[in-house]
Amino acid sequence: MSELGINTVSFAGRVAASSQFKATYAEGMGLVEETAAYLDGPGRAAAKVLPRQASVLYAAESMRLTTRLMQMASWLLLQRAVNNGEMSRDQVLSEKSKVRLDGFNVDRAAPGWNDLPEAFRDLVERSLRLQNRIALLDREIYRPASEEEFQPDNENSVQAQLNLLRTAFNAG
Repeated sequence: MSELGINTVSFAGRVAASSQFKATYAEGMGLVEETAAYLDGPGRAAAKVLPRQASVLYAAESMRLTTRLMQMASWLLLQRAVNNGEMSRDQVLSEKSKVRLDGFNVDRAAPGWNDLPEAFRDLVERSLRLQNRIALLDREIYRPASEEEFQPDNENSVQAQLNLLRTAFNAG
């Protein structure tokens, strides 16, 4: 309850437990599996016939891709744990501080990028889009409580909540 006697509802926290989160979770874990299968199979074969420059880039980008996916999977698993009541929000906050949802960007202008297998470049692009959506969800769910309080001089609370919903649902 705020000092004005108005109860505000955190829609961002509700979004985390919604069907949107479940779809994001399934997409993230599916992308981890798909990427592992690609890197262990067709990707391994494709990498063997790449020109030297593209081969070095492939090795570096596959490590970045794997790291990016593992960071996202960690965040998704932590969020699922808090949604299922297996961890408290404070426990998740402590653990998620170890998770990096930024960085690991790609230089598409790097020499050899266009020589990389199309399927590999597609996995990289999909992982970047998912990383951006998860980072947005993270910012909305875990913003400091002081930022969530009703601020009458800034905008009305209904508009603020509508903006949160728009942000969460238009992330994809």
